[in-house]
Amino acid sequence: MKIQTRYYYEKVWRQTSEAEVLKIIIEEIGDADPQGTLHYIKEAISSGKSITIGDCKLRKEED
Repeated sequence: MKIQTRYYYEKVWRQTSEAEVLKIIIEEIGDADPQGTLHYIKEAISSGKSITIGDCKLRKEED
């Protein structure tokens, strides 16, 4: 699954690797189980939802 991110001050969504998403999770929420959080995000965005973590929004890349 391809993930896109966008910070509140950005206007364009950009494709982001899982490693970068993990870094974002750690920056925004600390070390509170980043792998579990990533798993939750993947499940939530697979149905078309957008998830906000701190200042960053994440969504599934549109085809």
